[in-house]
Amino acid sequence: MHENELTGIVVSIAYDIHSKLEPGLFESIYETIMEYELVNKYHLQVTRQFPIPVIWDNNKMELGFRADLLIENKVIVELKSIELLAPVHHKQMLTYLRLSGIKVGLLINFNEALIKTGIKRIINGNL
Repeated sequence: MHENELTGIVVSIAYDIHSKLEPGLFESIYETIMEYELVNKYHLQVTRQFPIPVIWDNNKMELGFRADLLIENKVIVELKSIELLAPVHHKQMLTYLRLSGIKVGLLINFNEALIKTGIKRIINGNL
């Protein structure tokens, strides 16, 4: 499945979750439900809390980062439930994409009145 199809599915699920549960829940709840939907309804391969190591001096440092969801080894999804996305959140996603070699990421903030304003598609331009 292509990245565009995968991101379309994620966006659709995000809209559904947001409309049923609304803003205000912990990020972990949205993450659990998103994983459930992707795996059980769409039969996609999903890795939760996907480790992203840092390579330093040709050594893999396992102290790296953890992305919320990795879908089909093609799309990283980072979920937030915060008042406002900051520039650092976009940089965080770009770092995840660059270090993992993944091309597309979605940054989703569920703490928005309208979920469409909380969804950002981020592309790794270093590939």
